[in-house]
Amino acid sequence: MSIKDLPFRGAPVRAMGLTMLALACSASAFAQQSATSTSTADKRADQLLKRMSLDDMHRLVQTYNTMVPQQPPGGIGTAGYVPAMPKLGIPALQENDASIGVHNYPTDVRKDGQPNHVRGEQGNATPLPSTLGIAATWNPQLAYDGGRMIGGEAHAQGINMLLAGGINLTREPRDGRTFEYLGEDPLLAARMDSAEIRGIQSQHVMSTIKHYAVNDQETNRLTVSSKIGERAMRESDLLAFELAIEEGHPASVMCGYNKVNGVWDCSNKHLLDDILKGDWKFPGWVMTDWGADHGVMDAMAGTDQVSGIDLGTGFSLGMTSSSFGQPLLQALKDGSIPRSRLDDMVHRILRSMYAVGVFEHPPVIKPLDAQADALVSQHAAEQGIVLLKNEQAQLPLQAGIKSVAIIGGHADAGVLSGGGSAEVWPIGGPAIPAVKGPDWQWKVYDPSSPMKALQKLLPNAKIVYDDGTDPSRAAALAKSSDVAIVFATQWTCEGVDQPNLALPDKQDALIDTVAAANPHSVVVLENGGPVTMPWLSRVSAVVESWYPGARGGEAIANVLTGKIDPSGRLPVTFPKDEQQLPRPTITQAQEVDYDIEGAAVGYKWFDEKKLEPLFPFGFGLSYSKFGYSDLHVSSEGDQVTVSFKVTNLGKRAGMDTPQVYVGMPADSGEAPHRLAGFDKVSLQPGQSQTVTLKVDPRLLAIFDVQGHQWQVAAGSYPIQVGHSSRDFELNGEAKVAAAHIAP
Repeated sequence: MSIKDLPFRGAPVRAMGLTMLALACSASAFAQQSATSTSTADKRADQLLKRMSLDDMHRLVQTYNTMVPQQPPGGIGTAGYVPAMPKLGIPALQENDASIGVHNYPTDVRKDGQPNHVRGEQGNATPLPSTLGIAATWNPQLAYDGGRMIGGEAHAQGINMLLAGGINLTREPRDGRTFEYLGEDPLLAARMDSAEIRGIQSQHVMSTIKHYAVNDQETNRLTVSSKIGERAMRESDLLAFELAIEEGHPASVMCGYNKVNGVWDCSNKHLLDDILKGDWKFPGWVMTDWGADHGVMDAMAGTDQVSGIDLGTGFSLGMTSSSFGQPLLQALKDGSIPRSRLDDMVHRILRSMYAVGVFEHPPVIKPLDAQADALVSQHAAEQGIVLLKNEQAQLPLQAGIKSVAIIGGHADAGVLSGGGSAEVWPIGGPAIPAVKGPDWQWKVYDPSSPMKALQKLLPNAKIVYDDGTDPSRAAALAKSSDVAIVFATQWTCEGVDQPNLALPDKQDALIDTVAAANPHSVVVLENGGPVTMPWLSRVSAVVESWYPGARGGEAIANVLTGKIDPSGRLPVTFPKDEQQLPRPTITQAQEVDYDIEGAAVGYKWFDEKKLEPLFPFGFGLSYSKFGYSDLHVSSEGDQVTVSFKVTNLGKRAGMDTPQVYVGMPADSGEAPHRLAGFDKVSLQPGQSQTVTLKVDPRLLAIFDVQGHQWQVAAGSYPIQVGHSSRDFELNGEAKVAAAHIAP
């Protein structure tokens, strides 16, 4: 969910090959269990539906905005609320934002109705790293663990639905919500998103997947239309949704604010009825984003529930009436919407509630296990940190180092987080007073100091902090120190796109000045997405930590000192500059043309245009070194299996993420290759492990619009195994038979 462009008024390391296998097995078991529970859930929903009056059904297809001090009976201050129906045994729906944790700001009336920043609240939720940081782990198990953690915290606060599962692809790296999403590749995004959704729903808390579809920039987000062809959309943005829905089984799909090819997302019959409910057989319900409905006939397009209408409590999102309020009753009366459609809308909501166990497992208010939850966040942050440069083995910092300069980024106090509906007011409160953003957004630093964590790990070193506001003073400190670490920040938030990819507030100049004073300078980035690095050649190391969450300071310190081997890999391409992007400037018009790149999103665009990025998709360094050998490719029809050996060639233990890419036929009209599989393995020095991956046939296919199917052409497909989308060690081929796959 998003809170929508209107101001508030008054208001542990394991053998990852085995872990991935276990996760795959659990996903398969989940799918089998889901198939059984879905049949039961459908039957139970039908039985309950027969007992419901028209008024009962009407109440269930509207949710109310309860981000207000004055709560209706049963309201607990979540983002959305549907009152309980005790006579039918239907529990209230308590819906809350949760992209990186249980959102509890700005009102958090679950306590005393006063905003956190007014009462100095210490917070009551654990922030995970940014979703993009989770994607950088390339480890679905960690995404599952994170989802399970936030689902558990939600359940302990009376919440039974989380508006999580953001999966919009990074077509626009300046998008203010890039940090909430899972990168630029459909397969990586889907694997990570489905795992998070399963984790949330394992706690009997329903999850959405959002924002459906092609919702890829914040500029003019309430009015902009995404222009894109059917084939390109099916092979990119929609493929991410399709795979994640298949594997994650979310209770609901949230339709977005934007239009696609001139039609509002929540009014788009082609997206909702033809594709989502038709082709993909999605059994759950479609809910609007807050205020994203555009009339009662949205119901006939496939929308099942309108979200966030005003209860007349003195706070409004501009929704004084609902498309599914009186207009729906009138449409049912005059027959423009048949009663069978309302039956279907309600059935979908009820069956998801049954399938996830909302009836049998109501939330139980209880204290959080804050320490255990923080460790979940820390482990994700540690595996998501990406080492981008490490000249002359500057890192890890050696135990005998005598002096360290820490410069900028409030690194003495905490770590930055992203703003908007994804924001989490952390346990312990912000590290420094929260700063008001451009509207209802707030800039919050999580209370986990990298400097303090480094002091614990380097007790014999003199560590001195400078805030970086005076570059000359910072340079003097850097010059007198063995190593200088500049913490560079880029705050991004919902509702506002970045004007460019540069670090704000003259931080590039600060880094240049520090690097000139000390050749042993390290840059630690805390940012929402790709940034340009004009100083890259002049610093010795660069560490990408994203927004690292509740224990981000500890995670960063553990990687800097080598306690943890850096194993993150980029889920997005870092351009050298904006001129390398399909749209060098943010589209300000009411239509954004995604046909420019089509399905060639991110690394595929760079490959297609033969552009050299600053850092490629999938890139990341380690303190160890890994090699690949013994490639075997087998195929039967359109089923391709790839196996190979990964060996730790270094002198220390570490983790690696081997990636498999498939080349596309030259006449397919596709970018040169696609990510077709990946794994994450943990190996001791000299240890080897065989990785076996199966390729989804849709990753070999193009979408045949006229034939309305996936089409795999017969032929030989190049198979490459490597460290990134631009660094391959092994080359093979798969001989594939022609195939047609239902959409």
